Amino acid sequence: MIPELGHFALALALALSLAQVGLGLWGAQRAEARLMAATGPLAAGILIAVGAAFACLVWAYVANDTTVANVVQNSHSAKPLLYKISGTWGNHEGSMVLWVLILALCGGAVAGFGGNLPSALQARVLAVLALIAAGFLGFILATSNPFDRVWPPAPDGQGLNPVLQDPGLAFHPPLLYLGYVGFAVTYAFAVAALIEGRVDAAWGRWVRPWALAAWSFLTLGIALGSWWAYYELGWGGYWFWDPVENASLLPWLAGCALLHSAVVVEKREALKTWTVFLALLAFGMSLLGTFLVRSGVLTSVHAFANDPARGIFILGLLAAFIGGGFLLFAWRAAALTPTGIFAPLSREGALVLNNLLLCSIAAVVLAGTLYPMFADLILKEKISVGPPFFDTATLPLAVPLIGAMGLGPVMPWKRARFWPVLQRLWWAALAGLAGFLACLALEGQRLGPALGACAGLWLIAAALADLADRTALFSRPRAAWSRARGLPRAAWGGALAHAGLGVTILGLAGMGLATDRLALLKPGESVVLAGLDYRLTGITTVQGPNWTARRARVEVRDGDRLVAVLEPDKRSFPVGRMTTSEAAIHTTGLADLYAVLGEEREGGAVLRLHHNPLAPWIWIGGAIMALGGGLSLSDRRMRVSAPAARAAGAGARA
Repeated sequence: MIPELGHFALALALALSLAQVGLGLWGAQRAEARLMAATGPLAAGILIAVGAAFACLVWAYVANDTTVANVVQNSHSAKPLLYKISGTWGNHEGSMVLWVLILALCGGAVAGFGGNLPSALQARVLAVLALIAAGFLGFILATSNPFDRVWPPAPDGQGLNPVLQDPGLAFHPPLLYLGYVGFAVTYAFAVAALIEGRVDAAWGRWVRPWALAAWSFLTLGIALGSWWAYYELGWGGYWFWDPVENASLLPWLAGCALLHSAVVVEKREALKTWTVFLALLAFGMSLLGTFLVRSGVLTSVHAFANDPARGIFILGLLAAFIGGGFLLFAWRAAALTPTGIFAPLSREGALVLNNLLLCSIAAVVLAGTLYPMFADLILKEKISVGPPFFDTATLPLAVPLIGAMGLGPVMPWKRARFWPVLQRLWWAALAGLAGFLACLALEGQRLGPALGACAGLWLIAAALADLADRTALFSRPRAAWSRARGLPRAAWGGALAHAGLGVTILGLAGMGLATDRLALLKPGESVVLAGLDYRLTGITTVQGPNWTARRARVEVRDGDRLVAVLEPDKRSFPVGRMTTSEAAIHTTGLADLYAVLGEEREGGAVLRLHHNPLAPWIWIGGAIMALGGGLSLSDRRMRVSAPAARAAGAGARA
């Protein structure tokens, strides 16, 4: 009975979504206050209905209801409770219900917290969100019903993919979807603005919090997924340019550009057309990622589905929402006349350069991701595009981007002079140069890590220089503390996010110096890596909740001093007959000692050992970036309806 209630709730949500689309668009067009007022309660109704459907699906998993086909295919009674719950979205059908639930949460938030929006704009935004929800609810009900019954009931389920039975994968998809779906709200604001033919500073202020929240969640989701791949897949790397990894990077890059462009709309009422374009593009990249993961056109460890019918349906949604959005943009963009004028050398100019470089990197990643698919489809040729292409093609774009990121925040609005900017940042440039030269001296002319060290230190020092300049730390040190206390949280958050990227880049530079070794060891034998002695002391059998494992014990010593004990696993899951490797990692904060257990033979075992300098900084930097976004989001100025009127001297640096 409960699965049928869940199915009914999805159908009810679809009906409410269609009603919200009609009432919202018609009411805004006819200026009918009662019709526009109905969109808020309808948004709440959609949220309740989708929330009820999701709760029914979770119940089916927790209760191990083997009359539900989705539970049989993706769960098992022996699974720990956490993985029964996370198994709800660890498959195609359940993940789509989660997707729509987050979309309904966003619609409810716009309805609940958007009281300061003009009624017509709010109604149109809610109508566009409901239209997106209706499309995906139709997709779920037509091709991906998670409540389909199976009879007779199976004795037990087939189990969840073992590589997904991990805490990192329990939280990675919800965070990622919060980012993807958050850009649906900025898309809805863009479409509503195009219908009205008006974008102003108030619109920029309304869009920024949503862009910032989506970007922050997407940053966390990508970082958590990268960390999971690092320790779970046993490859010893942090990013593999997997097509589905790229699919999450594309909206992140477009979201970065949107976030910075919206600042220019808010502050200077410039770049209006470009900002609306980016809002459409960011959500378009999110939908493209959905298509790549669920259509079966790509083979990836991340891919959920391999069903042409689903792929065609999602392709139709992609064409409708993105094609429709850009057609509307082509028709109405001319009405968005910019009013702000600025010199190329200004903070606006730095943000424009930032946008162009971010979009250029996104274009490179998009081409490298999609070209093999089109080559296979049209030319019937199998082409592999891997890290050498992406690394080589993005580096020339990343270098000036990082330079502009340091320069932009210390520039005044409207017009800047180059020499005063350099005076503020000379010591940041000196820190970057020192890092570059030190890395070259220590690591024997390895250019990539040296550039990474330079870029990371430059960004961190430039963020500190920006804060020092805002607080007059060096010119008026006695007043610095009081100025720091009065500094907006958005200023602290922006500097923190830029510094977080610097920390991540330092981690990437350190990984460029990583070393590894493959060794066959018998108990009592050892091997040396990066000056440390790795000794295999034994291999035992371990019983887990739904797996058995062979576990090696490796002592790592620096001379006579015990540094760490690593215990990598090779796990076997009887349900599903799969084997996974669980890497053992000991971090010192400055490096990771990393071990993976391979096959056993000749009375010993094959061990793959890695020494990864600064590896933890990659994910620490990601967390710092997301924290910076959250700190900016907590700024009161992000929650008011419109910026205060500017005085004549508005061109001064904020």
